[in-house]
Amino acid sequence: MKDLVIFDLDGTLLNTIADLGSATNYALSKKGYTEHPLSSYNYMVGNGVRTLMERAAPDADKEEIEELLGYFREYYDEHCSDQTKPYPGIPELLETLTANGVKVAVASNKYQAAVDKIVAHFFPGIPFVSIHGERPGYPRKPDPSIIFAVLSESPTPKSRTMMVGDSAVDMETARRACVNSVGVTWGFRPVSELRGAYADVIVSEPNDILRMAVGSPQNS
Repeated sequence: MKDLVIFDLDGTLLNTIADLGSATNYALSKKGYTEHPLSSYNYMVGNGVRTLMERAAPDADKEEIEELLGYFREYYDEHCSDQTKPYPGIPELLETLTANGVKVAVASNKYQAAVDKIVAHFFPGIPFVSIHGERPGYPRKPDPSIIFAVLSESPTPKSRTMMVGDSAVDMETARRACVNSVGVTWGFRPVSELRGAYADVIVSEPNDILRMAVGSPQNS
C-alpha cells in the first residue's frame, strides 16, 4: 500500500516520442544538421532537452546547442500535443488512484513550461499534488532533489512512496531518494535497462501499479 505515487512523464504517462522527435528534427533542419528517424529518439530522450540536443547533434558546439534549444522550444511549445497521447489505461489509473486517496505527482526532466502545458492538456481533471519539470536551481534526474521537492510539498513517509518510470534514470532517482522504484515496460527503454538499473518491481500494465498502491481499489 502506498500514499504517494510519483510518475515520470515521457514514456510513462504519455507517449511523447513523435512530438519530441519532430521538434528535434525541426531544430536540426534549421541548423543544417542531419535529421534522425523518430524511432532513434527512444535512446536520446530522458535527460532533459539540452542533453537531447547534444545527442542529436554531437558535433555542435555550445553556441550551436543554444541555437538548437531555441529552435526546439519554438516548435515544441506549439506542437507538443500533436501526436502525443496517454498510454492505454493511464487516465483510468490516475483517476482510480486519486479516488482511493492516493496522491499522485509528476517528476520529469522536461522543461517546466512544457510539463505544465501537456499535463494540463491531457489530465485536466487529475489533482496532482506536485508537477515538477526541469527548473533553474534544481539538478535533473537521477539527482533525487526532484523527489525531495515533491515530498516537501506533500509530506509522505518514504516507505509509503514509490517512483514510477520507464528508464534507468528513473530507477536511479528512486534509489538515491530511498523510495521504491517501479519500472514500466510500455515506455521508451527496454526491460533489460530496467533490470540493469535494479528496479524494485517491473510492471507490464497500469493495473499492476494500482494493485501495488491500493490493493483492491474502489472504483470512482
